[in-house]
Amino acid sequence: MSRLVLGPFNRVEGDLEIRLDVQDGRVREAQVNSPLYRGFEQILLGRPALDALVIAPRICGICSVSQSSAAVAALAQLAGASMAENGRLSANLALACENLADHLTHFYLFFMPDFARAAYAGKSWHPHAVRRFAAVKGEASADFLPARSRLLHVMGLLAGKWPHSLALQPGGTTKPVDAGEKMRLLAILGEFRAFLERHVFAAPLEQVAGLENAAQLQAWKAEKPEQEGDFRFFLHLAETLELDRLGRATDRFLSYGGFFRRGQWHHGDQSLDANTITEDLSHAWMTGDTAHPTRGHTLPDADKDGAYSWCKAPRLDGEVAEVGALARQVVDGHPLLRDLVRQSGGNVRNRVIARLIEAARLVPLMEGWARALRPREPFCLDVALPDQGSGAGLVEAARGALGHWLRVENGRIAGYQIIAPTTWNFSPRDAQGQPGALEQALVGTPVSDNETMPLAVQHVVRSFDPCSACTVH
Repeated sequence: MSRLVLGPFNRVEGDLEIRLDVQDGRVREAQVNSPLYRGFEQILLGRPALDALVIAPRICGICSVSQSSAAVAALAQLAGASMAENGRLSANLALACENLADHLTHFYLFFMPDFARAAYAGKSWHPHAVRRFAAVKGEASADFLPARSRLLHVMGLLAGKWPHSLALQPGGTTKPVDAGEKMRLLAILGEFRAFLERHVFAAPLEQVAGLENAAQLQAWKAEKPEQEGDFRFFLHLAETLELDRLGRATDRFLSYGGFFRRGQWHHGDQSLDANTITEDLSHAWMTGDTAHPTRGHTLPDADKDGAYSWCKAPRLDGEVAEVGALARQVVDGHPLLRDLVRQSGGNVRNRVIARLIEAARLVPLMEGWARALRPREPFCLDVALPDQGSGAGLVEAARGALGHWLRVENGRIAGYQIIAPTTWNFSPRDAQGQPGALEQALVGTPVSDNETMPLAVQHVVRSFDPCSACTVH
């Protein structure tokens, strides 16, 4: 048996190190380490409650609206407040815009460039992969980046700027939208729909989102040549590389809902009781006991015996759970994703399919929210925060379930705990020895004798679209 230590990873948000024990050409055991501690939960302590709206979004520059949304939801629950209807629609649009941009950024800039590597030379599809997806130089970057830039104009119209806007508040959004801006929103969304329907799917969004099972997906794929639409091309290379047999984890999926259904799924629908969420610290460089986030602390212990990551180990009723677009769509009951998971579980192929299916579903939702805006009505209501109390903000970021748990005493933050999506997916072992989702997904991954950064391992890691910066908030 040999050991590989991999890291840093390119095209991954934040710092990441993975230790692999390899036997007979396959991963026998994996340990995932998020090696950079940041400490936002302690930065927030002792500050006025509203400071969370300024500090929490700075956890991440790529998903700051998600962090804003979770902080806003926690403060709103603390105050017992609801958003103005326009504010709710505007906040939905901002978060969906960020999630949509993240999904396509992952596909075009983080995930697909791996298939243009020389290791795949000789595959019939490789010349097209190089031409279309080579890092920086590929045609896809030239198509996608201007479309992404134009989509993010939505943030300017709704939030003033991106990232780290202060527009999202417990009572709504501070940036109203007038009639002319509403038309601009719809025009921008129409342009992005055209990009998706031309380059990504080569088909109407509703047709793709309406696929109901693996047989329909296969028939849709066969309707046109493999290079017609980037999604169809991905399905082709995924089939030739058997990506549906790579990176299977726990098959227990968790979603806080967001724009979709809330719950968990493990060989069937189950309700979600957020009170059963705990953070296990046994293998994290933290001191303290396993506890629900409302009772949790973040106290570093860099010399702790047996620890190997700054990431805590979230568990749902003691079990490992996977979060992300695949989890959201399976919990929501999307028939295609449920059929794929029943056949092959959570894996590299299915995670990528789920992101693209979700993109096809998000744009029509966004168009509906934009049409529902009423420019002459309020976007934000006044909200008074109490000096004492608690609140939880459970939202869905692009990468999955994001939770902020807040406690206020004498008008100041007395407790603030965060579980980010990659904290769920890239957690270390717990006190029972259960590996986290990625640690499970890596077991069995093929590793060749001459590989120092195995491609198959990279496919598994990137299939989760990790953000280690959020993980070690």
